[in-house]
Amino acid sequence: MTALSKETIETVKATIPFLAENATQLTAHFYQRMFRENPEVKAYFNAAHQVSGSQQGALAASVCAFARNIETPENLATAVSLIANKHASLGVQPEHYPIVGKHLLASIDELLNPAPPEILKAWGEAYGFLAEVLIQQEKGIYAEQSWNGFRKFTLFRKEEESSVVTSFYLKPSDGGTVPAYLPGQYITVRIPTADGSTTMRNYSLSCHGCQHGLRISVKQEKAAHADQPDGYVSNYLHEQLALGDEVEVAPPCGDFVFDADAAEQAGTPVLLLSGGIGITPLLSMLHACKGKSFPVSFVHGAIDSKHHAFASEVTQLAQEHENISAHFRYSAPLDGDTPDSHGLFDREFLSQYLSPETEVYFCGPKPMMAHVLSVLDSIGHPADKVHYEFFGPAEELSKCPMHAV
Repeated sequence: MTALSKETIETVKATIPFLAENATQLTAHFYQRMFRENPEVKAYFNAAHQVSGSQQGALAASVCAFARNIETPENLATAVSLIANKHASLGVQPEHYPIVGKHLLASIDELLNPAPPEILKAWGEAYGFLAEVLIQQEKGIYAEQSWNGFRKFTLFRKEEESSVVTSFYLKPSDGGTVPAYLPGQYITVRIPTADGSTTMRNYSLSCHGCQHGLRISVKQEKAAHADQPDGYVSNYLHEQLALGDEVEVAPPCGDFVFDADAAEQAGTPVLLLSGGIGITPLLSMLHACKGKSFPVSFVHGAIDSKHHAFASEVTQLAQEHENISAHFRYSAPLDGDTPDSHGLFDREFLSQYLSPETEVYFCGPKPMMAHVLSVLDSIGHPADKVHYEFFGPAEELSKCPMHAV
């Protein structure tokens, strides 16, 4: 792989002030342009995230992070791995990268009206460098998958877990074996849309070692504002997918995973911390901890009992396995609710679960994750013992306000 020239690095660095001020405008223009001229790629993107602006914001933050780390791309290894896994889960191929590159450079040119040739040249080389890194990582992921592309699975069980979360149990329609996967990984579900195309979403596998099939547990996403759409796939699964129906599923992906054997060998304590629907990958990790000797604290935050999924399942796991303890914390309990505690995940609360050796895994709404990351940092918990799943550059979490889980 050809290293970037000093001239390219310096030119990209010189664009950082412009990006800091205009990155979101740039990425919004980019998506509009790309979808208009290459509508075949729309199936790879979440329409609701496009309307809310979160997709544009995530890309803007990624572009800024790449520019800031242009001299030290190794600093982006975690983000690159996350993006490569997301791409592989959706079936992104090398031929898609020139499409993105064309519209990214055209958007820079149109926004600067026009861009100096040296800027387009530098960003073209920089994008080509990053594309090659991602293509190579994705090639390795594809080589390790149980199958490539999409495979039909049949829904054989559907179970309501809370007022907004339902579990869907899937088995291969061809009668083949259920794929192996790591605790914390997700699958991609592809379903048809009204216009005759398809759309895809990632859903964490919410069990590990469970018999007969795969389980995903999906929150039904309703629009937060009148000008935003409901979550198309989550509502399709909740309201239309019936027992015996088929969906297309891509192989398990993701690098937010838990190695129970390594934890057993190390013998160090583990804290699994979740908020809201963020419970799904951590519940898979919890199942992998059954019967182990190391201590596991499973702490889950919910708004109230109506929004609390898997309360009985987690309680049963804690009762049946001596190494597991569970704690439920509600941010706004209803009359009659009896959580173990109420409030947010503040410093005093989290400190009781931490020693310098504790391995912490957490997932939940972005504001909750920002808060937890800030608390762990203020406590001085070792960074190499903090693990979480977040789509976008990690520094974006530090800019996010806290709210109830």
